[in-house]
Amino acid sequence: MTNRQVYSWREEMRKSVLLLPAVAVLLCFFIVPIVLTVYYSFTNMALSGSNARNLKFIGLENYQRMLTDPSTITAIRNTLVFLAGSLAGQTILGFAIAYFMKQKTRAFRSVVGPCFLVGWVMPEIVVALCFMAFFKENGTLNVLLGAVGIKGIAWLYEHPMLSVIIANVWHGTAFSMLNFQSALDNVSGEIEEAARVDGANRLQVLIRIIVPCIKDSIATNVMLNTLSTLGVYGLIYAMTGGGPANKTTTLPIYMYNQGLKGMQLGFGTAIGMLILLVGIICSLIYARILKSKD
Repeated sequence: MTNRQVYSWREEMRKSVLLLPAVAVLLCFFIVPIVLTVYYSFTNMALSGSNARNLKFIGLENYQRMLTDPSTITAIRNTLVFLAGSLAGQTILGFAIAYFMKQKTRAFRSVVGPCFLVGWVMPEIVVALCFMAFFKENGTLNVLLGAVGIKGIAWLYEHPMLSVIIANVWHGTAFSMLNFQSALDNVSGEIEEAARVDGANRLQVLIRIIVPCIKDSIATNVMLNTLSTLGVYGLIYAMTGGGPANKTTTLPIYMYNQGLKGMQLGFGTAIGMLILLVGIICSLIYARILKSKD
């Protein structure tokens, strides 16, 4: 080996050694838990009973049971409804807020921006308690409706899914707003001005100029919101507990009920793998759509 090759080899080894702590952390807190989760989903792991003492590999029994359980279909349907409603609300509201703040002064944005961030930085349980007080029969919403002559209703009982979607949209809209603000700030004002000179109105500039310029940011925002929304547990559980009559039992609630309350950890981890599969499918769909647009 020449001196140059030896130096290059040593340089690569030095770089590899510097990466070892990061690799170790990745293995301990990411790779190993995923591998264990996959393994436990094929076992009879439990918190109590004979299975708690005799852990064994049972193959696809957990998955067969999950796919034949009507509660699984209900949980998947509720998850997709909750996901679609939350994504639509967070994306549209986040973009609208960012767009209307784009032309405002720095002083205005520095005051209004933090007001929207308050909801995002709140813990889920605090948001849930606030919206329970807002939606209950004698809560703020019914008081406001009564003031204009509209009879109040039991929102958490008659429209539980709508209630938790609204709460989640309020909680997560600020994240979308921040993403879109950053993207919109990078759109050249000269392009918009040229479009207006050519006769385009505000709506045409928005649809044909601004949205195509930030489509990558839109796709990234939707993907990140999808992954975070699939993991929403505390908000729904605190507001409705998955009820009434399983109307808000999403996959995380179903996993908790079966894995911890039912003490069947093996079955619960199988449901967790289903959540992971839904996230992967959604990510692949977004990537496919983005690639086709490119």
